Amino acid sequence: MSANKAYQTYQNNSVNTASGGELTLMLYNGCMKFIKQAMKDVEANNFEGKNTNIQKAQNIIRELLITLDPKVEISKQFQPLYEYMLTQLTAANIENDKQKLVEVLELVTEFRDTWKQILMKHRKQQFAQGASV
Repeated sequence: MSANKAYQTYQNNSVNTASGGELTLMLYNGCMKFIKQAMKDVEANNFEGKNTNIQKAQNIIRELLITLDPKVEISKQFQPLYEYMLTQLTAANIENDKQKLVEVLELVTEFRDTWKQILMKHRKQQFAQGASV
């Protein structure tokens, strides 16, 4: 088995066995990766690459947006932020504006960092409950 195929199998297994919270974390990380690459593409005048990477980031944010639970109060606060990110990504794509990409990257990073803290807190609580049983 080639190293590339082994890595692909590992990644597929990671996604297939991840919890919903871990999948959300993966989405944030992927979005950050695509925005960073789009920033490099803007600097290199690689318009095709920039467009592709911005569209990938937009698809991830759309996925996060449609999975919001409208019954949960925080979702009502996340929705306009996700929509703002989509608008900024569209503008960055049209205008080749790296600063708009930086702004969205900062927002996504903040969401990711907060989500990561929530996951860690949840895991600690689960571990503490499991240890006391």
